[in-house]
Order: sequence, then structure tokens, then C-alpha cells
Amino acid sequence: MKMKNYLLLFLMVGMSFTVLAQNKKRYKVNTVAFYNLENLFDTINDPNKLDEKSPLMEMSKKERGIVYPKKIKNMARVISEIGVDPKYSINAPAVLGVCEVENKEVLHDLINDPQLRDKDYDIIHFDSPDVRSIDVALLYQKKLFKPTNYSKHELLIYDDTTKKRIYTRDQLLVSGKLEGEKMHFIVNHWPSRRGGEARSRPKRVAAAQLTKKLVDSLQTIDPYAKIIIMGDLNDDPFNVSVKKVLKAKANKEDVGLKGIYNPMMKMAKKGMGTLAYRDALNIFDQMMFTKPFLDKDFSTFKIYKTGIYNPAYMTNKKGRYKGYPKRSFVGATWTGGYGDHFPVYTYLIKEVQ
Repeated sequence: MKMKNYLLLFLMVGMSFTVLAQNKKRYKVNTVAFYNLENLFDTINDPNKLDEKSPLMEMSKKERGIVYPKKIKNMARVISEIGVDPKYSINAPAVLGVCEVENKEVLHDLINDPQLRDKDYDIIHFDSPDVRSIDVALLYQKKLFKPTNYSKHELLIYDDTTKKRIYTRDQLLVSGKLEGEKMHFIVNHWPSRRGGEARSRPKRVAAAQLTKKLVDSLQTIDPYAKIIIMGDLNDDPFNVSVKKVLKAKANKEDVGLKGIYNPMMKMAKKGMGTLAYRDALNIFDQMMFTKPFLDKDFSTFKIYKTGIYNPAYMTNKKGRYKGYPKRSFVGATWTGGYGDHFPVYTYLIKEVQ
């Protein structure tokens, strides 16, 4: 279906949108996205958390009071615009996975920013045992998505030398109905590459194994379960964790009934990126989909287009880091940017009568 060749007309239906083409078919469009919020911490030193090393906490109290509202405003601006394109949709994400947030309070501040308030987002969040005090969460527009079940899942990994547990982010599983249609979201922030890619690789392999276990459990109940895996994986699409453990495929036609499709693989081959790691662009932020999202029968939601949201204002325009994301912080210095990762998103479309 070459929709780009059609004359598109967008009609508002509640908080979602339909596409009206020349062939008289109409399609609802909802955006699902993921965004690393780059150290979204509050301004209070929590004695029960190791949050002293966050950029904000290394500033003076006065500086924190100035920078924090700016950080919230910048994050809210990006979220309000992810996926907004007159060709496809004029609504912010219906469902948004996020990571690098300290607590639920900062998310409340975020969704209550004037740029997002009319979207009426709600929050699903659990505190993780992460040593940096950062968590993952899911934001959703209450008029579009109705959660039915949600749970956190611990990643148990250990130091090779000391055999002590390494505390990292939990994985978040949320099931619910997007405009009445059941689907599942797994939100990730896999272990970093600290110590080098090869040395830290087993940690991300373990994270991928946990994600695969969650997918398998859902598919055991329903082989046709619609599952979206999203997150900052700290790995590229062709690393072992994604290609070998999740067995993700680059081409839709190669995906079996319980398989996983990863559109970011083709983006990686084109040299695209969501962040700069060691002076090179990488696609650590990814979205993957189970086969029921790939069928050509648009009577239910299917993926239409997946992309990286990298508008000019989020991008460095010159110098050594030209083309890289414009960061919020460099060390403990506020740089006025929008995050060290570009968000990723997908359009889900469904034909309506």
C-alpha cells in the first residue's frame, strides 16, 4: 500500500486521528515512542539513594532551582512533538516509554508542563534497585490507552571478579488496550558499556535473555500477542544481544509466527544513529515488534513507519559533534540541550469504516 502517493486528509476523532486517502479508506494513526530523558533528577538529595552524582546535585541549590524547570520544559517540548508530522499524525505519542528518570515525582512535573497538560498523560513507574538511582517508566494518554496489567522484572547479574550482584534497572512490562486493542509494551534500559563493550557484553546478553523470557511467556499464552520491545539497549541492532538472543530480523518476510522484527537494523546499515558513543553514531535506542504487527490486514493496528526523531533544534549544528544530539549536560554543566539520545517512534495505523 503506497500511502505516500495518496492525497492525505487528517480528521480529528477524539484524541486520535484518521487518514482519509483517495481510495476512500480511512486509517486511525497512533504514535508509540521511546525517549531517554538524560538524567532527569529532582533537586533534592535523597538520603536513601546514590543521587549525589547526578548533574543537578553537583550544582548549587540556586543553580538547581534554575536548571530543573528548564530541563522539564525541554523534555516536554520534545515529547509534545515526537511523531507530529502533517503527513501522518498531529498528536503526541499515545504511549511513550522513558528511561533515566529518578522517580515518579519528576514524571509528574513533566506531564504537568503546559506543553503536555492537555494530553492528560498518566504514569506507570516502579523504583528500580539501580546503583545510579535511575528507572524506566511508561507514559500514556488516558483517552487512548487503558492499562490492564503491569509488572517489573529484576535483572540479576553479578560481577565476574567479586561475584557480588550488580544493581541495575528493572524491565517494565505493561499490558493494556490501545483504543480497545490489546497489546504489550516492554520498556528497557540495559546495562551500560562501562569497562568496554566486550567486557560488559554478558550483562546485556543477560538483559536480552530476560526480555526474551517475557516475550516467550506472553506468546505461550497467545502466539499472536502484539508486543513492542523498546528501550535504550546500550547495544546496536547487530550486536549479539539483539541479533542472536532476541533473534530479531531486519526483513518482515523473515519473521516467523513468534519472531521479532527490528526496523532499526536497516537504519544502522544506512549509518543512522540515536546517540554518539565514543565519537561514532550508534542506534542504542530501538523499537522491535512481533509478527502480528506486520500483517497487511489493517483491520487492526499495524506498524506503518518507524523512525528516529532528530529535528534541527535537538542536533548540534557545527564543530566536532556536528549531527550528534544536543545534550542537556556536559558533566555538571547545563548546556541547554534536549538529551544525549534522539527519541525513536513508530506509527501504528488501523483502517476504520
